[in-house]
Amino acid sequence: VELVESGGGLVQAGGSLRLSCAVSGNIFTPNPMGWYRQAPGKQRELVATITSGRTTTYAESVKGRFSISRVNAKDSVYLQMNSLKSEDTAVYYCYAKVRNPTTSVLDSHWGQGTQVTVSS
Repeated sequence: VELVESGGGLVQAGGSLRLSCAVSGNIFTPNPMGWYRQAPGKQRELVATITSGRTTTYAESVKGRFSISRVNAKDSVYLQMNSLKSEDTAVYYCYAKVRNPTTSVLDSHWGQGTQVTVSS
């Protein structure tokens, strides 16, 4: 199973970015999917998650500014980030839980990470 992210970059405070992540190599639909981030010197933290039924959860720090969505037919998840702040600067990681067809266990899979830098 492979997760490929895109869409990071440098943006000014108040700007917007959209991250994308596509899952490949899986048999079962990823559930849930989501995004984490890790800033320098800090632990990785949850940003947002979405289930196959489109139930969403968000970190308090991004509520009202970020929006997560997915296209089940493409096994893809997106993160629309608006009103970006300097404290949103981090490496953003896509993740997905996918049922292993051999063990039936829900395995966690991660993307390689994409840098988001917000300049103030």
